Amino acid sequence: MTFELEPLDPDDDRPPYEQVARSLGAAIRTRKLGPGEKLPSHAKLTEHYGFARATIQRALRDLEDEGLVVSRKGSGVFVRHRTERPAGLRPYVEQAFSSRNVTIDFAGFSSETLHGALREPLDKIRTGRLTPASIQIRILVPDMAVPQAAPVRREDGADDPRLRARMHEIMLGYTRSISDSINELAHLGLVQEGSVSVRLHSGTQFFKLYVINKEDVFFGYYPIRPNKVIAQGEAIEIYDLMGIDTILFHHSMNEGDASSGAQQVEQAQMWFDSVWETIGREATPDAL
Repeated sequence: MTFELEPLDPDDDRPPYEQVARSLGAAIRTRKLGPGEKLPSHAKLTEHYGFARATIQRALRDLEDEGLVVSRKGSGVFVRHRTERPAGLRPYVEQAFSSRNVTIDFAGFSSETLHGALREPLDKIRTGRLTPASIQIRILVPDMAVPQAAPVRREDGADDPRLRARMHEIMLGYTRSISDSINELAHLGLVQEGSVSVRLHSGTQFFKLYVINKEDVFFGYYPIRPNKVIAQGEAIEIYDLMGIDTILFHHSMNEGDASSGAQQVEQAQMWFDSVWETIGREATPDAL
């Protein structure tokens, strides 16, 4: 094989096809397998991993479903070009925790997706399968104490304090959970240093942004959709920012210093730092 695949974790209790998919996915995400590059044949992958051909086929199907590879009949399996596909956040977050020092900067409407993406790597730290020395997470969210462009009442497009209070509680729950989890790891001595900082800004957040280890960026837009929610015991028809419909696009420093991807990462980090250091306000203690 012309590149070094990430070794399988002997303590990994996931099915073999998931282990193979994760190993190949890591090679793609770290550019050991570049865009357009052909993957080794089924026979070579079977020999390398020591699993049956059916296991390899299932792993490749999962990678294709994820949008990382494309199968071309008679030619083989190839890595997709990044511009051809949206990206999944979870595998990249897990990969980031293989680094000694982990940094994640998030700007968005809430930190629900980040909260979900952190579960597996934090569990692996608790069991000793991942061992970063430090974790630093910065969360930048809108201040729900002030009126927002959305969510608003559908009937008249007006601000409603009940909707803002509901959104504040949602953000509070996720940010507090993330903070408690990281602080617990530091308290138990599983990481040398762990911190979660939250800052607020007055503008409506129409997009979500993740900057991971200052090397990878994920960016996506929140579409505004009609929705019906319960706020303070009353059902309200609203226009809402729908994170579930957000497609994330990936840019990486691994594409090269002069590449569009590297410039996207640099500009995203610059934007985040500029807001954080200027109009971002420290969250009050009840936001953690």
